[in-house]
This record gives sequence, structure tokens and C-alpha cells, in this order.
Amino acid sequence: MANRIGVYVCHCGTNIAGKVDTAAVAGFAAGLKNVAVARDYKFMCSDPGQETIIRDIKAYRLNRVVVASCSPRLHEKTFQNACARAGLNPFLFQMTCIREHCSWVVADPAEATAKAKHLVAGAVDRVNHHEELYSRTEPVHPDVLVVGGGIAGIQAALDIAKSGHRVHLVERSPSIGGHMAQFDKTFPTLDCAACISTPKMVAVSQDPNINLMTYAEVAEVTGFVGNFTVTIRRKPRYIDETKCTGCGLCLEKCPTKVPSEFEEGIGIRRAIYRNSPQSVPNKPVIDTEHCLYFRKGKCRVCEKNCPSGAVDFEQRESLLTLEVGTIVMATGFAAFDPTPLGQYGFGRYPEVYTALQFERLNNAVGPTGGKIVMKNGAPPASVAIIHCVGSRDAAHHPYCSRVCCMYALKYDHLIKDKLGHDTEVYNFYIDLRCFGKGYEEFYERVQKEGVTFIRGRPALVTDEALSPEEEGKLIVVGEDTLLGRTLRLPVDMVVLCTAMEPRHDAAEVARTFGISQGLDKFFLEEHPKLGPVSTATDGVYLAGTCQGPKDIPDTVSHASGAACQALALASKGQVTISPTVSHINPDVCIGCGICIKLCAYGAIDFDQRLGVAVVNEAMCKGCGACAGHCPSGAAQVRHFNQRELFAEIDGLIEPLPVLIAATDEETKAAPAPA
Repeated sequence: MANRIGVYVCHCGTNIAGKVDTAAVAGFAAGLKNVAVARDYKFMCSDPGQETIIRDIKAYRLNRVVVASCSPRLHEKTFQNACARAGLNPFLFQMTCIREHCSWVVADPAEATAKAKHLVAGAVDRVNHHEELYSRTEPVHPDVLVVGGGIAGIQAALDIAKSGHRVHLVERSPSIGGHMAQFDKTFPTLDCAACISTPKMVAVSQDPNINLMTYAEVAEVTGFVGNFTVTIRRKPRYIDETKCTGCGLCLEKCPTKVPSEFEEGIGIRRAIYRNSPQSVPNKPVIDTEHCLYFRKGKCRVCEKNCPSGAVDFEQRESLLTLEVGTIVMATGFAAFDPTPLGQYGFGRYPEVYTALQFERLNNAVGPTGGKIVMKNGAPPASVAIIHCVGSRDAAHHPYCSRVCCMYALKYDHLIKDKLGHDTEVYNFYIDLRCFGKGYEEFYERVQKEGVTFIRGRPALVTDEALSPEEEGKLIVVGEDTLLGRTLRLPVDMVVLCTAMEPRHDAAEVARTFGISQGLDKFFLEEHPKLGPVSTATDGVYLAGTCQGPKDIPDTVSHASGAACQALALASKGQVTISPTVSHINPDVCIGCGICIKLCAYGAIDFDQRLGVAVVNEAMCKGCGACAGHCPSGAAQVRHFNQRELFAEIDGLIEPLPVLIAATDEETKAAPAPA
């Protein structure tokens, strides 16, 4: 029986019809071989458009359908579902893009129309060779893994646990909380950061559905969507958490003092330490690199003074294996290190601070008890805040970090509030981007407090005085681009608003979880608008700043979205596996192993008994890398095999007059249904 094809050309309002003669394309399609009906309609994706396809399938006994419209990424599923509702296998459908490929990119209407005809001809030739394919289902393990214990990971874990699903929350540092635990206030409401985050941190530790694993990291991930096997490496705290009461006596007695990472190097900690009084879990950890016992075999003061006997120097690293169905990545960001920007003097001048260091100066449990003071203990009389340090900079990060303007305004207010309105505060900015709810109003509030704004990126921070008033000061040398003049501004303190950047181990983490990185090296989402929390690896979702710079509200919203996606899969209990994946013909495979090395998803294994490559269809994404490089032609992608692709190419390159000539009685367009 000959194929009977229906072709449908969409106007997409005027997006396509404004440039492409859709009626002419439909008329052309009606003359193509095996086409039984061809129509054009203003919106094929609408309910009436889909109903037209369904009616025609039944009325004309269509066994193939072609739609010429927008990108398949937008509506391929829509039309496949319409075919399925009419009883036609959804893989006997082909979509060709005449909006992005024709009307939006070709200036001349005649050329756009001709190109659309070629694309339709290619789609019709291709769909003749489509075969029925069937999806299959796999069970989904109900547990969810959340990687990262910052505010994004906390929010995702709590949302998932609330539904009754078991959550494994893995955090590599000794405590959860992430960068938010370092903050003093949050903009624009100036809420206490700890007052917001600490209750959530405690809720995580107390939720019976959350298995919290701090001081641990993911070592390996195998398996596929719904059935991941995860190996967790747990580092030893050298503290028995079941015995420790969190009294802190061991911290007081430890004789070793080192710069604190949590305090960004401006405060100290002991060799046995916890990040802050709000740490969750509120148990210390021993730093073996600085502990006298691990370095020299003596001391053990902490052990001698622990009233509960919780110190255990015999603890060792352990590996734990978990089975989970879905994974939420919430690994966060790193703050840009401004040391390479030597012109700003960070690390050379003691009164040049990064944003996180200034956060710790402001924090009530920070090294200065919340007092904004210089190294000599005196409050600064003037402060310069330099925006976009590492951001919007072609030499470092061309993107905007989205939060720097607002936290700089927060610092402006805190300085004025704590030190008095006589303190001079100068902001060197490129553009002020106050995009969020209440942000512009906060900017106006700070302006009224007497803060000075200077448009321009400073060229230099130096201590080389050229006049008596500059003696003992840091001089910010720059240009005010609005006034068109250069300036030298003597100040007591400089704060650098550093960029948000991907963690330094982001590439390694991406390889472990089989996800991709974008040009900015943040983890890459499936689609910037339609799939902002999904990744190219099914079952792995992104939450928060690991996907890109965000403020706290956007991070929390993003995390809840990731939790929702993970729950949708976990609650369903099964996942549909697409059949459009690679297949390796064992009779043709020569066992060379090229495809195994090429597969970015680890979906191909080698069968030692048969001596051939075998595809795990649940892990395969149908990218075609194996098919493109297979020397024997054994690897083919279903729905994208050579016969289908070459037929499409033939249709694309055939001269139009040849294509129009249709003489077979069975290929003529059928009359419209009654």
C-alpha cells in the first residue's frame, strides 16, 4: 500500500505568512509524490489546527503527516500528540522549520517561498521512509539526591521532603548554608540573613525525610534517569556526631590558630573548628593539615577536654552507595578572586576588601562583631565601592553578575547607618542594574542618604600620595564619564564588588554527572526559556547559581522549580524512554570500540561475550556521534537513519520544477472532506 501523506503549512500569524507565500507552498506540496492532502492554516498549533490534522488522518486514511511551521523544539510534541490522538504512530510524523529557516532569515519573499518549498519537499521525501517506533517505560526510584547545601539545595530538599519523598542532601563543607550563611543583611528589605536561613537549616537537620551528609562529596554517578547509582565519599570529621553535644569546649582549648575560610581570611579559627555558632550540624571538624596531632603526633588537647568523649582520631574516609531516581544540582558559585587585577591592589593594600570580606566585617558574629573598622581598629571616614570587578570585563567574565549593584547599594546603606551620615561613600559603577522587586526604590533611598555615584571603572588604586591630603590614604584614580573628567579620590577603605563565577571544580563535577557547561562555564540548562532547570541528561536538574548568577529570591524560585521537576518524575514512578536512540547492529559491528570512546553520555558498553558494542537505550540521547563515526555502519540512530536522512537531502536539492511534476493518480491532492 502506498503512503498517504498530509502536509500542513502554518502561517504563524504573520511570522511566516508575512514573508512566505504559504498558499503557494501548500499548493506545491499537493503535487508531491504520495501527498493525499495539503493545507495552509493561520495557526497549526492551535486547537482548530490540530483538529484539522486529526480529521484528515481519519478522512483520508493518512499514514504520514508533515507540518511546515516553527522550530520542532517548540511544537514537535504537540503535533506528535495530535497524530497519536488520531490513531497514527507519532513517529510517522515529520516537522520542517520554515519560520527560523525561511521567513526570519531570508529577506526576499520569493526566495523565502522557494526555500520553504525545498524544505517541504525534503520533509515529504523523508517521511516516506519513517517507521513505527514505540516508547517504553522504566521504573523510577522514589529517592532524590540534592548536591549542595546552600540556600538552593536547602530549598529544593525541603520542598521534596515535604511531599514525603526521601532526600539525600550532600554538602562538601562541614556545614550547610552556603554563601548566604556569610551574609549580614539581604537587599532590599535589609532582613537579617541568618534570621531567614538558620530556621531553614535547622528544618533540614530535623526533617525525617532528609538524610543530611555534610563533609561529603559525590565520587561517582552511574545509571540513567530513574535509576542512578551514586557513590558518596564521606570525609572523617574525627568527631563522633552521635556523642558530640556542640558545647564548643574543644574549640576554646585548641592552641592552633589559622586564617578562617568562612571569614574569608580576615578572621581566625582553630585547628578544630566550626564555621559559626549557627552551623548545621553544630559539630566541629578537625583540620588535619593544621592539627598538631596529625602533623607532629602530639597534643590531643581537644580529646582531653571533651566532656562527652566525642573526639575520635581513628575515623577514616568511607564510601557510601545510594540508589536514587533523580538528582538536583545545587553546587553554587565561587566569588571572583581579584588578585590578578593588580591595579586594584587587593592583597597588597590591607584596606582593600572583597565583597564577602566586607560581609564578614558587617556580620554580628564576624571577626569584628559587626563593626566596620580598619585593621587599626578605627572606623573609615571614607569608603570607595568599585562595581563590576571581574564582571562585564572581556578579559575575565563578559557577563553581568546581576547582584553586585544591589549588594553595593546595601553596603552604602550599612556604612551610613553604622558609621554615620558624615562618612563619605563613593560608588564607581558602569551601569546600575536594579531589576528586581523593590530594587529601584532601594536605589532611590540610598541616593537620598547622600551616597556619591561616579560613572566609570577606576584605572588604579594606589597609596602613592601626590598631596598632603592624600597621605596615609588609598587613592582611587579614575574617570567620571558623565562629567568627562579624571579624578583622584583619597579614601580610607576600598570594597571590590567581585563577580559570581562557576566553582573552580565545575568541569570535574559536570563530567561526574554527565551534564554540560555553557560558554560562561556555568552548568548548561536544556533551554534558556522553556527548560531553565532541566539538563541534557534526563533526571538531572539545576538549582540556583550553579546555572548562572542569581539573587536570593531567584535562587529560591529556581530551586523550587528544580524540586518540582524532580518530584514530577519521582511521584510518577516510571519514566518514558524515547525510541529515537542509537541502535548497533550486532551482525555488522566489528567491535572496534570507537563509539564507546565517543559517547558523551556513557551509554555504550562492550559485550565481551559477543565482541560487539551494546547501547543502553535509557542513557542514550540520540545525538548520533556514534553513527557518524562508525566505520562499519553498524551504529544507526532510529528515526535518523541513513535512508531517512539521504531521502531528505535528495528532496532538498532537487530542482523545484521536477518536484512539481506529479502524474500518478494516487499522488494527487484529495478533495476536502465534507
